[in-house]
Amino acid sequence: MDVTPKSHQGIDAPPPHEAYRNAPDLRREMHHVLALGAERDGRQTPSVTGPLVDATSAERAWLLRRAALMDRMALEDPGPGPLAAAAETAEQLVLHDRRHPDLAAGPLHPDAITLTPGLRLYVRQEYAAWTATRPSTVSPGKCAPRCRASRAVPHESPPAGEP
Repeated sequence: MDVTPKSHQGIDAPPPHEAYRNAPDLRREMHHVLALGAERDGRQTPSVTGPLVDATSAERAWLLRRAALMDRMALEDPGPGPLAAAAETAEQLVLHDRRHPDLAAGPLHPDAITLTPGLRLYVRQEYAAWTATRPSTVSPGKCAPRCRASRAVPHESPPAGEP
């Protein structure tokens, strides 16, 4: 059942510490999001490890991880710049999910998000749902080189000797 809250107060998103429990540290995630963006824009050859996903799903994974990264950065530094970046990337995810509602995983439908404060809550909901549906054969907080994790699993231990 889709619920349309009249305010952001009705959005039952997990708190940040739960939503981002299995997220890589900020520095590592920033590296992976930048690499995903470079693959998306054709500036870097896509990695070919793990199962391939369609372009729409890959775009959503990039938008979701980028929005979650910006949300986490805004939580650490709630200045105007980080807050604006978090709101902007969250809005981009919501707009994408409105065009592709079958990719949304959380209980609150993207059409229900009408107020700006709800955008970041939607990101947390979707990130928590996304990580919950990934295979659990990985170590939390670790990602493999060149974001191959974005195509198969969200966090994977790097080969021996890699940071």
